[in-house]
Amino acid sequence: MMTQLQEKLITNAWVKTDWDTYINTIDSSEYEQHQGYYYSGYMRIEDLPTGADHASDNGLIYLAITLFCIVKGIPIQGLIGCSYRKVEIRECQPDISFYIGGRANLAPKGKSVVNLDEQAIPNLVIEISNTTINDDLGTKRLLYEEMGISEYWVVDVQNSQVYAFEIFVGGASPSEYRGSKRIDTSLVLPELSIANITTALTLSKEQDQSQVGQWLMSQFQG
Repeated sequence: MMTQLQEKLITNAWVKTDWDTYINTIDSSEYEQHQGYYYSGYMRIEDLPTGADHASDNGLIYLAITLFCIVKGIPIQGLIGCSYRKVEIRECQPDISFYIGGRANLAPKGKSVVNLDEQAIPNLVIEISNTTINDDLGTKRLLYEEMGISEYWVVDVQNSQVYAFEIFVGGASPSEYRGSKRIDTSLVLPELSIANITTALTLSKEQDQSQVGQWLMSQFQG
């Protein structure tokens, strides 16, 4: 079954399979340079992004959030490409994730995949979307809702747009209802305007990161 699946596997698509097959696939040498997701009985193996635009926006978003926290004195620990796993249930590897404020000291360390049965989830997860925008706004958003992330951003590389979502839990029990809604101002980074991040992405098409960083600092200090 494993050999057949590997021969037929289409990357960048959700494939119905069991947990063990997913683990065998993502841990194989053939897919060690890929991103892995598992949710609701489906796995998604993504090609690692290699384009300059994706890499540039990834760096700028990380820079912007770090600068904001420096200016505001907010503790933070950011991770790029970290894998989070809840055994037999779900796995994700967001482009960027942050532990913010009181959770900064809960950020995981070590070389292994983060085991969510033992370690804390991040406050903020960000996907940089060049060719995966529909999935990042759809199925992955559901994955992060169930994971219990506080806030989720999708960065549309092609249109220099940021979609930010608050993730919430409703009902008497955490298992009763989870959802998300668009926000214009971050909740985990108080007073950070999503519009400023979008503007920074637009400026980055014509200015270097130092220039964009200076503009961001002027907005954050103002």
